[in-house]
Amino acid sequence: MKLNLYPLNEYCALLDREGVLAAPLPAGLDLQRPVELVSCDSRDVVPGTLFLCKGAHFKPEFLADAARLGAFAYVSETPYPQVELPCILVSDLRRAMARLAVMYYNDPSRRLPVIGVTGTKGKSSTTYYLKYILDEYLASKGSSCGVISSIDTFDGVENFESHLTTPEPLELQKHFANALASGLGCLVMEVSSQALKYHRTLGTQFAGACFLNIGRDHISPVEHPNFEDYFHSKLKIFAQAGFSCVNLDCDYADEALAAARHDCPNVLTFSRKNPAADVYGSAVRKEGHDILFHVKTAALDRDFRLTMPGLFNVENALAAIAICRGLGIPEDAVYAGLEKARVPGRMEVYTNVDGAVTAIVDYAHNRMSFETLFQSVQAEYPGRRIVTVFGCPGKKAFDRRRDLGEVSGKYSDLVVLTEEDSGEEDTLSICREIAGHVAAQGCAYEIQPNRGEAIRQAVMSCEVPSVLLITGKGAETRQKRGIEYIDTPSDVEYAQTFLREYDVRRTAAARTQEPEQPQAMTGA
Repeated sequence: MKLNLYPLNEYCALLDREGVLAAPLPAGLDLQRPVELVSCDSRDVVPGTLFLCKGAHFKPEFLADAARLGAFAYVSETPYPQVELPCILVSDLRRAMARLAVMYYNDPSRRLPVIGVTGTKGKSSTTYYLKYILDEYLASKGSSCGVISSIDTFDGVENFESHLTTPEPLELQKHFANALASGLGCLVMEVSSQALKYHRTLGTQFAGACFLNIGRDHISPVEHPNFEDYFHSKLKIFAQAGFSCVNLDCDYADEALAAARHDCPNVLTFSRKNPAADVYGSAVRKEGHDILFHVKTAALDRDFRLTMPGLFNVENALAAIAICRGLGIPEDAVYAGLEKARVPGRMEVYTNVDGAVTAIVDYAHNRMSFETLFQSVQAEYPGRRIVTVFGCPGKKAFDRRRDLGEVSGKYSDLVVLTEEDSGEEDTLSICREIAGHVAAQGCAYEIQPNRGEAIRQAVMSCEVPSVLLITGKGAETRQKRGIEYIDTPSDVEYAQTFLREYDVRRTAAARTQEPEQPQAMTGA
C-alpha cells in the first residue's frame, strides 16, 4: 500500500484547525520533513515517524524507544522533557489522533463505501448479514466486502479475530486503506458507543449508518457515566452518514429518528410493528429449521428466508434490507445473501447423539440480548431444563453483573458462573458478585472460574432433556487476563468436545447397567 506522504507542517496545520494545539510549536521542529509514519506503537517506528503518546499504560520508555528507532517528533497531552524529541502539545489526544490517522492514510473512507452499524444488541448479526448480501452483489464484479466487527476483521490484506468492537483510529484508517488498495467494493463495520464518544471514527465518512436499538449497557466510571451519555454517544453516528436507517420498534425511537433527520440528509425506517415504515416486516414463522418473514417496501413485496436460528434475527435482517435499499442493492442479491448468512459464534447450535442436550453458543452479553435469547429459547424449546454458562468482563459495564444475574436467574434452572475477560479484576470476585443476583431469583448456581471446566460441568449436569446456553464469548479463542490476551479453546470447541464426552459416558453407564446374559451350556 503506497500512500501520499505529507510534511509535518500540514499535520500541525490540521491540529490547529481542529483546535487541539495546546502550546506554540517548539523551536527546532523540522516542519518540512515528510512524515513517513504516524504511530502510537514504539515497536513499529521507522525513521521519519511522528509518534503519539497514547494509552493508560503508556510509559516514557516507549517514547525513548521511538526516538532511538527514528521518530523525529511526538504528539502528547503531557511533555516528556527527559526524552530529547520536540513535543507537539495537544489538549485532546483522541481527537488529534483521529484527525492525524485520516490524513496519514489519505482519507480512505471518502473513496470506499463504509457502512456503520450501532446499537446495544444485534450489531454483529446485522453486520454479517450485510457482508453476505454485499459479497453476493460484488461477486459479479470480481470483488467482495470487508468487515470490522467484534468477531473478525477482514480488510483484503489482514484477516484476524478481533478483540475490540471498533479499532482505534490508526488501525481503523489502515483497514480502510487496505480495503481500498486491495480492491474491496465496500466495508461494513460495527460502531460502538465508545468509538463514537472517544472519537475513534472521527473523520470517517459513512456511506450509510444504522441505529438498531438502545438499552442500558456500558455504564461505568471508565465508559459512560449514565444512560444519557451512552445514548447520545450512539446518536453521533448520524452526523457522519450519507444516509441513515432507524428501527422504529426500539426504545427511544422518536429521539433517534429526530436526531437522524436533524443530522442526515436521507433517513430510512424499518419495523415489524409499523406498516408505514420504509421497510416493514410481518408474517414471521418457522418452516422446519428456517425462519420466513414477509417484507414490504416501495420497491418489493415478498417473503425472505433466514437459515440461521433465532426468531429475533428478523429485526437484524430488516435492518440489513433497509441499508441495502439505501445502497441500491438488487433484490435478488439481498434474498440470496440473507439465505446464506451465518455469524461465527452467534446462535450456533450443537446437540448430543440423541438430542437430549442442545448446546447454544452465542455472544449475548447484556440485558437486552439476554432477555431476547431466553425468550427465543423458551419459545423454541418449550418445557426443557435451561442451564446457562457465562461471566462478566473486568473493570467495565458493571451493571451487567446485576442485569445478567437477574435475567439468567429468572429463566434458568442452573447458572454456572465463570471467567469472561476478567482482565485486571479477580474472576472469583466477579462471579460472586453476579451470584448474589442469581440467587435472589431463587435459581441454583455454581462457580467455576475455569471456563472449559464450567462448560464441562454444565453439560455433565444434564440428566433430563436440557438446553445449555453458553454466552458471551462465541467463537472467540482468547481470554483477557491482566492486560494480555491468552489463547484458549473457543466455546464452540468446548461444547463439541464435552457433548462427545457426555455421549461416551452415557454409553458406558448404560453398558454397566445391562443385565448379564446367561452363558449357553455346551455338552461333550
